[in-house]
Amino acid sequence: MSGVAAVDHDQKQAMDSVYALHRHFYDFTRKFYLFGRDRLIARLAPPPGGTVLEVGCGTARNLIVAAKRYPQARFYGFDISEAMLETARKSVARAGFADRITLAQGDAGSFDIKALFGLECVDRVFMSYTLSMIPPWQEAIALGAASLAPGGSLHIVDFGQYERLPALARRLHFKSLNDFHVFPRADLPAVLERVAAAEGLATEFTPLLRGYAWSAALRRD
Repeated sequence: MSGVAAVDHDQKQAMDSVYALHRHFYDFTRKFYLFGRDRLIARLAPPPGGTVLEVGCGTARNLIVAAKRYPQARFYGFDISEAMLETARKSVARAGFADRITLAQGDAGSFDIKALFGLECVDRVFMSYTLSMIPPWQEAIALGAASLAPGGSLHIVDFGQYERLPALARRLHFKSLNDFHVFPRADLPAVLERVAAAEGLATEFTPLLRGYAWSAALRRD
């Protein structure tokens, strides 16, 4: 099952252009430097019968891993790139999860889970190396937090600021990331605190691999 929602067509065109080719070998290459994804999935722990949403699902690699780990949950994902969603749909069907993973096309900066999936709220939301790629990243965090059910949590992993790694490594890697429209968000901790205060959420923040990646969670009581 899939849905379509209003999207930023300039951003969609940009992402389709980037991933028209790269989607075919995305999962193979990204496993060497998108660290912390499986750690995030291991911490989702949705309740039995719970709902899990991935913002910027890409090839659906994370949704498939999560669906295998949590067989009693239902999973939802959206992406702005139709090219990525084409690959995602094939991957989900091939994995045998078409009945448990629902995909849609949507914009992370303006998504509405009611319009996309018919849901009022979800138990878990996660964003894996998504925020560094989308211009409306702060809006995505706010919308994800607002979508949480009571007891729900929002989980994030993305590039950090290399705060305990050599400055040269930071400059070289950031240059290569920027060339692919990836921009690590230095003010992520401050934005998380602001969103948490507005929504009444508890905040967790953990640098990984000496700041190579940042992991965070916002939790609703």
